[in-house]
Amino acid sequence: MRVLVLGGDGYLGWPTALHLSDKGHEVAVLDNFARRGYDAELGVESLVPIESLTDRVAAWREVSGKTITRYEGDLLDAEFLFAAVRDFAPDAVVHYAEQRSAPYSMIDREHAVYTQHNNVIGNLNLLYAIAEINPAIHLVKLGTMGEYGTPNIDIEEGWLELEHNGRRDRVLFPKRPCSFYHLTKVHDSHNIEFTCRAWGLRATDLNQGVVYGQQTPQTALDPRLATRFDYDAVFGTVLNRFVIQAVLGQPLTVYGKGTQTRGLIDIRDTVECIRLAVENPASAGEFRVFNQMTESMSVAAIAELVADRFPGPVQIEQLENPRTEAPEHYYNVQHTGLVGLGLKPHLLSDTLIESMFDIVGANKHRVNPEKLRPTVRWRGALKD
Repeated sequence: MRVLVLGGDGYLGWPTALHLSDKGHEVAVLDNFARRGYDAELGVESLVPIESLTDRVAAWREVSGKTITRYEGDLLDAEFLFAAVRDFAPDAVVHYAEQRSAPYSMIDREHAVYTQHNNVIGNLNLLYAIAEINPAIHLVKLGTMGEYGTPNIDIEEGWLELEHNGRRDRVLFPKRPCSFYHLTKVHDSHNIEFTCRAWGLRATDLNQGVVYGQQTPQTALDPRLATRFDYDAVFGTVLNRFVIQAVLGQPLTVYGKGTQTRGLIDIRDTVECIRLAVENPASAGEFRVFNQMTESMSVAAIAELVADRFPGPVQIEQLENPRTEAPEHYYNVQHTGLVGLGLKPHLLSDTLIESMFDIVGANKHRVNPEKLRPTVRWRGALKD
């Protein structure tokens, strides 16, 4: 199949492109390099050095003999986007190309507006491109488990069978997101579902949990193929951040009591989920939702696991939670769809966290310790 990966220079986009290429698909990547720009803005850089997209693609061809096509541009530029879709003529589009950080979206009004505009309008442009160029293209869209919030009922896979006043219906699962970033993902889901219903498009919405890890079988083939490893309090995911703090001898910063529960997924499972979704497309007019996670764990339990696995003393520090979220909550997520397609999960208990310690140890000189502490507060943009 021909697969266009949007955001193909990013943390997940790049290893996804390699995984799909390695499995025999014809792959193109599209990116505007905004993620590299956020590093410059925030004064941080990936823990692991990453090559330019040009050098990455060249290295993959050298290592594998396979070619990945590149498109450099912005989804907000509809003319560019339409041209790229026409030129590559994909069977499927994998959409990662959005600002992905909740803290970044909560810095202030400017960052909230940027996140909403970039994510929602870029996704709308893509929907129009698919509808006008080839409605048979299968859209595989990365959402987030954060769309759901923490309801006091089981979280189903996107849809809910509802009975009210003696009548039944199947409705989209109610969403209660907790940041302007998560809200963009809800808007995307609603816009995609509408175009499936109204225009007959086909889409798979993958509500992904917190991703951990940095290596896949393909990125491990050559240092030039490495994907980024974010550690800062704005873009770094919780397990990755804890591993870095342990190696540096810093306390693991748990927000609040740490009783907040997160859905988790290994980066190797993320790229495999994308392959399964691409190779088993939704039907025309179908808005299909999978909860892309393999297990759930409280933040405190994640910290305790890292402390237990690290070969040295580790302290755990509880900080005032900078986010507005329920400190304790019910959390039971249905996530059987991708397993049904053949996913064989790597669970955190089976993961070689020790290998992550080695990666961090080899690059710890690149860490700016000041960037590990949270500076963005959900109420910080509100002025007295």
